[in-house]
Amino acid sequence: MSEKEILYIGTYTPKGEGIYVYKFDPSNFEFEQIQVAENKKSPTFLAFHPSKRILYAADEGAGLIESYHIDPVSKKLTAFGEKPAQGNGPCHISVDPKGRFVYVSNYGSGDLAVYHLLKDGSFGELADSIQNVGTGDQKPHMHSIIPSSDGKFIYASDLGVDKVFIYEVDGSTGKLKPASTASVSFAPGAGPRHFDIHPNGRYAYSAAELNNTVVAFKRDPKSGSLAEIQTINMLPEGFSGKSSAADIHISPDGKFVYASNRGDESIVMYAIDQSTGKLALAGHEKTNGKHPRNFLMDSKGKFILVANKDTDNIVVFTRDAKTGKLTNTSKQLSVPNPVCILQLTTN
Repeated sequence: MSEKEILYIGTYTPKGEGIYVYKFDPSNFEFEQIQVAENKKSPTFLAFHPSKRILYAADEGAGLIESYHIDPVSKKLTAFGEKPAQGNGPCHISVDPKGRFVYVSNYGSGDLAVYHLLKDGSFGELADSIQNVGTGDQKPHMHSIIPSSDGKFIYASDLGVDKVFIYEVDGSTGKLKPASTASVSFAPGAGPRHFDIHPNGRYAYSAAELNNTVVAFKRDPKSGSLAEIQTINMLPEGFSGKSSAADIHISPDGKFVYASNRGDESIVMYAIDQSTGKLALAGHEKTNGKHPRNFLMDSKGKFILVANKDTDNIVVFTRDAKTGKLTNTSKQLSVPNPVCILQLTTN
């Protein structure tokens, strides 16, 4: 059997009907619908258990997180558990690389929560919760919450207070404590949103939503600390109008950074200097839709799928590994209000 990709797509309801499951053939960029796992609570952001047998969803409309079994043959989803997100507007969910904990961040109430995961991947007890506090006119708005590959640290982006908070994770209890460098501050009004760590663990990159910049950091793998090395504009020269940053990903080979602009409706591409971590602009590619909220780069770095939320379409781009440039294949999928795409490879 040829290699296929299974795609799980989170959506906003009521326009979307839940989590959409598709078979995707990378050889011809064709899609085949497998299932719509109905969920009227806006299951927007998604994450896999390390076993890839369970999928978790942040139900933004209901203040919940949910778990789904992935059928080993059909790849269809069956819901089997839920927990309160411990706040309002859960917008991001991630899983400890060792499968011990699940992390959820709440945009509306500006807090995060940690739950134990049992051996079967089901939710256990609440391990910890942290409420951020703003100052002056600032209100906390937690967004992405990203674990390091070794599971020792998490990086929690709060676009309301212009900081990425760094926590050490107690591997036994799930309790969080501020790392030796507890946070890194951004320019006032920058709004750090999504965050990604380089495969070598020594660099990290943040997409700042409100001022459309990418901030590059040196990262100390032992302490988890971040030190800013560069801030670079995401928008093309001469752009005028409103735009905001959304998602950010590093290519699997560690050579390029990609981030999405909502307003310019583009993916910006940067080459990474491997010795310094600094970025150099490699170009922009229009997303053939509006509001590119999220995008997926496949695990081999051959293609990118861009979810344009406001135009209800997911567009397929191929990627040149040498130049980092993207090419629109003209292949696309219609999905209502797509927010998050995950990939599961099967043979």
